[in-house]
Amino acid sequence: MKTMKAVVLRDIGSLEKLSYEDVAFPIVKSGEAVVRVKAAALNHRDWWIVQGLYAKIKVPVILGSDGAGEVVNVGDPKDEGFVGKQVVIHPSLSWGDNSRAQSKDFRILGMPDNGTLAEYVTVPLSNIFEKPEYLTDEESAALPLGGLTAYRALFVQGKLQEKDVVLITGIGGGVASLAMQMALAAGAIVMVTSGHEEKIQRAVKAGIAFGSNYNDEDFFKKLTAAAESYGGIDLIIDSAGGKGFGDLMALIKPGGRIVNFGATAGNPESFDLRKMFWKQITLQGSTMGTHEDFGNMIAFFRLHRIKPLIDKVFLLKDVVNAFQRMKDGIQFGKIVLKP
Repeated sequence: MKTMKAVVLRDIGSLEKLSYEDVAFPIVKSGEAVVRVKAAALNHRDWWIVQGLYAKIKVPVILGSDGAGEVVNVGDPKDEGFVGKQVVIHPSLSWGDNSRAQSKDFRILGMPDNGTLAEYVTVPLSNIFEKPEYLTDEESAALPLGGLTAYRALFVQGKLQEKDVVLITGIGGGVASLAMQMALAAGAIVMVTSGHEEKIQRAVKAGIAFGSNYNDEDFFKKLTAAAESYGGIDLIIDSAGGKGFGDLMALIKPGGRIVNFGATAGNPESFDLRKMFWKQITLQGSTMGTHEDFGNMIAFFRLHRIKPLIDKVFLLKDVVNAFQRMKDGIQFGKIVLKP
């Protein structure tokens, strides 16, 4: 039996449940392609799955939603023109026909379907896009889930316009870093928050207008003053939720938009509904994105020649160390793995 190396989650609960091992080479069906993975990347989703903090977990499974590589095989001879192409993998599967929201069959590559933390992965042909020629394999692998999530949150749900003032919470993570780069490229005035001063300084070097450390005693006062100096915040991109979510309602200017795509800090402790309707705030949820969103995201990166920020590159066999870096929350940009 032909085999390959892959990272397999055998059970949930801890990093010790991850195993770098030999598994069966993926089977390819009509309408699918086998991609030799040249680089993959981690997302917080992978870490939530390892801990058992994700819905409908199925084990054993090969994790990983982000990947770039070369098509080496197809399921139907009529599709052989794809073989040899250098590609980026779109991780949204079975989105459905409604562009406003995913279908009940929607899932994300890397659970329950085997993902990209392997030497090879099988994906639908419709989910492979040509790799931007100016990006390395590592940079291309940093794009898929985070780039798609950030693009939809900013432009589809958030309606970002040039010269808008946008606040991105929790800078340093993959989605937030990609959102920062795209917002800057779009001509927005970008503000960020973080609990790490070093991450704020790196964001300042990238071109943001202001950063505030939420561990500072006068954090909210400084952030409010900075927002007022720019005429107020038009758009907030948030993935934390938690007790600080209510403060976003006070920060956003009348008629502003708040887009949320995660709840890493849990549910909000309070929610001022009166403030929402009186200020005419748009509160919008966002999850991943459509096939069209993914194509538009890749085109946006090409147009502006954006290079995703890479935090650190690990060998696939060192996956536990890569996850530990994400667990410690010290990364700035994407954590990449190479087979």
